[in-house]
Amino acid sequence: MPNSHVGYIGLGMIGKPCALRLVSAGLAAHVYDLHRPAMDELADAGAFPRDSAAEIARACSHIGVCVRDRTEVEAVLSGEDGLFENASPDTVVAIHSTVSQADIVRWAKAANERGLYLIDAPITGGAHKAAAGTLCYMVGADTDILERCRPVFETSAEKIVHAGPVGTGIALKLANNFMQYGEFVLMAEATRLAEACGLSMETLREVGLSNGVVNEQMHMFASGRNAMARTASEAELRAFFGPLGQLAKKDLACALATAGDRNVRLPTAEFLIERIERVFLATDESSP
Repeated sequence: MPNSHVGYIGLGMIGKPCALRLVSAGLAAHVYDLHRPAMDELADAGAFPRDSAAEIARACSHIGVCVRDRTEVEAVLSGEDGLFENASPDTVVAIHSTVSQADIVRWAKAANERGLYLIDAPITGGAHKAAAGTLCYMVGADTDILERCRPVFETSAEKIVHAGPVGTGIALKLANNFMQYGEFVLMAEATRLAEACGLSMETLREVGLSNGVVNEQMHMFASGRNAMARTASEAELRAFFGPLGQLAKKDLACALATAGDRNVRLPTAEFLIERIERVFLATDESSP
């Protein structure tokens, strides 16, 4: 679809490389973010910077939203300058942000009332995979809508998993993130035990990779955090890992809210949400 006009709202760690890949794929990418330097970078690459979500809505028939949380998604969707009031009928809005399932279902209903399609298409893989075009998309949508979106998603995806109808993509993402944060906590504590016994993290990694207990992402998290904790000031550590810990807590809160809506209890997630920020900041050793 070389002449298609595609919108992308949210040019953060994941959104910016995804938007850059739209440009490199030959799509007419219209971008918007409150952080002007990010838009300037996209403009230099050949994208069309816009001054509001409304401008994106009026120009594009496919719009990706990759902002931080439900409050920011609401701001993009609602109000006089939002997507709902300015998009043409038949426009597809793909929510890449991590929110609760109830949020997605509510927004999809509001979109349908306006002749729009809102789907959940969260992504996993991190900024490096976004830049390489090897992300995994988890999509909740009708099959025909997914097929309309597939050429756009494929600009940054190695794998596209059709989870099912609207709402199932975000459920898959929440379950995946829950497992990932559990792995991070386990790796941090196992490393502490190993090092207290005179072993290195590399020795733990060697055995863990051989038997499948450790994956590289777990090791990268713990080794990167520990290395920075040894050399950086508390302020530097908080500046780098603090926002990541806050995102983790937000994602776990979304998982717990979705579980609550389904009358499912996740006791491990309840435990993790109280500790996850301290784990990211390497202050968990001295905190109960």
